Amino acid sequence: MSVLGSKGEGVSVADAAHAQREEQEELEADREAQDLGAEMGRNVDVFRFALLLINMGLRYSLPEVIRIGGLFENFDDDREMAFRYAVDRINADDSVLPNSRLSAKIERLKPQSSFHAAKSVCSLVSEGVVAIFGPNSVASSALVRSTASALHLPHLESHWDLEKGAKAAYTISLFPRSLGTAIYQLVKSKNWRSFTIIYEDAEELMKLQELMKLRNQNNVKISLQQYTVDFQYNKILKDIRKKGETNIVLEVPTSRIKDVLAEAQKAGMLTEYHNYLVTSLDFHTLELSAFQHSRSNISAFRIVSPDSQYYGREARTWIFGRKENSLKKEMPLTTETALLVDAVNLYARALHDVSTVQPISARRISGHLKVRMKGLTGDIQIDTNGQRSHFTVDLLELKTKGIVKVGEWDPKKNVVFSRNYSKDFSEAKDSLQNITLRVTSLESKPYTMRKKGDYLIGNQKYEGFCVDLIHEICERLKCKFEYRLVGDKNYGKKHENGTWDGMIGEVINREVDLAIADLTITLEREEVVDFTMPFMNLGISILFKKPIKSSPKLFSFLAPFSFEVWVYMATAYLGVSLLLFVLARFSPYEWVSPHPCNPKTEYLENTFSLLNSFWFTIGSLMQQGSDIAPKATSTRTVAALWWFFTLIMISSYTANLAAFLTAERMKSPIESADDLARQSEIQYGCVESGSTRAFFEDSQLQPYKRMWTVMQTTQPSVFTKNNDQGIERVKKGNYAFLMESTTIEYYTERDCDLTQIGSLLDSKGYGIATPPGSPYRALISSEILRLQEDGVLHMLKEKWWKDAGRCKDDDKKPTSASELGLPNVGGVFVVLLAGLGMAAIVAVFEFIWRTKKIPRDERRMIFMEMLHELQDICKCRGSSRPAPNYLNGDFSPGSTDNGFVLHSATSFNTVSSQDFLS
Repeated sequence: MSVLGSKGEGVSVADAAHAQREEQEELEADREAQDLGAEMGRNVDVFRFALLLINMGLRYSLPEVIRIGGLFENFDDDREMAFRYAVDRINADDSVLPNSRLSAKIERLKPQSSFHAAKSVCSLVSEGVVAIFGPNSVASSALVRSTASALHLPHLESHWDLEKGAKAAYTISLFPRSLGTAIYQLVKSKNWRSFTIIYEDAEELMKLQELMKLRNQNNVKISLQQYTVDFQYNKILKDIRKKGETNIVLEVPTSRIKDVLAEAQKAGMLTEYHNYLVTSLDFHTLELSAFQHSRSNISAFRIVSPDSQYYGREARTWIFGRKENSLKKEMPLTTETALLVDAVNLYARALHDVSTVQPISARRISGHLKVRMKGLTGDIQIDTNGQRSHFTVDLLELKTKGIVKVGEWDPKKNVVFSRNYSKDFSEAKDSLQNITLRVTSLESKPYTMRKKGDYLIGNQKYEGFCVDLIHEICERLKCKFEYRLVGDKNYGKKHENGTWDGMIGEVINREVDLAIADLTITLEREEVVDFTMPFMNLGISILFKKPIKSSPKLFSFLAPFSFEVWVYMATAYLGVSLLLFVLARFSPYEWVSPHPCNPKTEYLENTFSLLNSFWFTIGSLMQQGSDIAPKATSTRTVAALWWFFTLIMISSYTANLAAFLTAERMKSPIESADDLARQSEIQYGCVESGSTRAFFEDSQLQPYKRMWTVMQTTQPSVFTKNNDQGIERVKKGNYAFLMESTTIEYYTERDCDLTQIGSLLDSKGYGIATPPGSPYRALISSEILRLQEDGVLHMLKEKWWKDAGRCKDDDKKPTSASELGLPNVGGVFVVLLAGLGMAAIVAVFEFIWRTKKIPRDERRMIFMEMLHELQDICKCRGSSRPAPNYLNGDFSPGSTDNGFVLHSATSFNTVSSQDFLS
């Protein structure tokens, strides 16, 4: 069994039963509509009749004419035209609704009039409309939404709505509600520390609820400025400029955007330091050529896709349609009109899809509205709450060549930049040409110094490392610079009220574009200004007066060993000599025959007498040896160990002696910061305002905390106003100055009485400070990197540090081998002369002693004998002479020639040929 519809399509019994249930639901909707009509004071029969028409016409097939209603404000001519345009485009396309056509029914509303809106809805329903589009008013939309829900009428909106959460059952919104999240994430990615929102309507400000969260999440300072008749844009902008704000969010109607930018241009607020974020989605429709060269960063979003073929075709048709309707003003396809066109297309698509499903009902049509399609505003997908869930918005920026897409945002990927950074960098570099940068600095050697001369003007008055550096950078960027010194002669210090002085203060107030000096990059400064990449790396070190070089001592050859070692060596020499003598006497193997060829000798001889034992050990110690050799195992063991001992000691002495004799030692009372912290005799300090003071003040390391406490409590104050004062105190002595290592290196190259003590206490860098958000920062950082790679930074440092220095070779002298003077080795000569004199005296005593042994009648006076001997020496008669007569005489047995009695060796029945001293 089947039932035929108006188009002859077969319907099963099950479908018929289902149709009965649908009819029952529609009847219930009819009763709800009756109640609503009664409340509104309208005729219930009118609603019943209208609903019966709807239900009968959509039950099994689409009617030939489908009436849809549009609600527009009295001034919404463009939206009404877009609505009619969309209806005509669908009717012209047979593939969408081949057997039906749409008929547009229009009702005009009074602005913000709910009663008039209710009356208009009833009028549309009485005409048999099956869907309602609009209105654009927030107040009227709420009533239309509830009415459509009660009547089961599909209701499509294309404007932003205050209502959160799910829509009414039959209401669909094509406006991307999460656009506020896109604005929030863009501002967050820009790292704005503060910004001002300019707005007109408080209701429109509700779009930025997400943006307001930054106040609590990131401690961002947010200011609000509302446009009123008494407080217009020029006054608002002047007030913002007075406060120093540079980041502005424009929540104003599209028609007002150009007016605001024009007033900002007059107020001098379209500079490279100002950033604007326009919340209007129609920013791309404006003619902004007057602001393209302002160098401000002006950003906005766009939901339409002008680059797509579909949009281009529709936009051309739209403009042509306006001309056909004799509309003189040429209006581009705005976001609101595009959303309305997409809404009509979405409904037509739903009708097309539901036509294949039987039976047809309002509920099914509403269900098919939640499909995915591509429209003028990109991908469209409606979620179960009636909200648009899938969409993509383009991120735009106003460049010198017009509005350019630099990225996009969607709810899943957030902000994704697609800009060509190389192209952006090239454009930024081109925009910098012929611009004069205002540069501030501080007089500090060798970074910035005044030239000597009377007829110097402008940049010619200054020289130094920083002057050459900024000249190189500007030459590569093809721009100019104006160099001047900071007024208060300070680097920059934060006051209790939050303001800054010095160079940092000038940068914050945008009195200058750049600040270049020996300016350290610190966290506190980074919070208020933007630094380029460091052009020089360094750390805090200690400047101290060089210790006076100690003159070499007369007996400096004794320095390699301490006094204790010399005493131990003398004791060892004495002990080994005596032990060798005792062991040689005790061992039978050291007693040998004086005539090896005659073993049957009556006497045995021992070569290790006391004097010979001392001679043997001293010869080994001096690495010379002797003609005496031990024969017994015991004496050889003693000799071997003594040789090992002397080998080590002599090698150590020789190695250490070279260092002591070739370098004059300078001993400093401090060698590191720890030494400085542990002592109390030497004072130490730093510049009273700057990064060095901040380092010690904020340090948590114990030695530095102790040093900071000492510096604070020392009187008179150990802090100085500048580096020059600190250096003068160092020269006076008993004072150590804490400063940057590069500056120390400069002064130690020019003053040979100064030196750097220890290693670096920290690691940091010098950078160029720019105002927050400065467009010059990236360009200058890039050029600094190129200068570093090209070796220019190294050459500049060599030029200003090394080339003009007076102490180039001073540090090399202590480490390089130099010729030894008499002060270095004078003690050796003294020892030699003393030894020679002692030997001469001993020789005289030996001569006198021997002469006295001659019988008195056979010798002359001792003086004459000595004189005669000297005459023979001077005549060089040779090495032999006749023996004296007394040597051939007889002497009593048991006596030697020196008068000592020989004793027999009891154990071996032998005697030595000489006494133990000979």
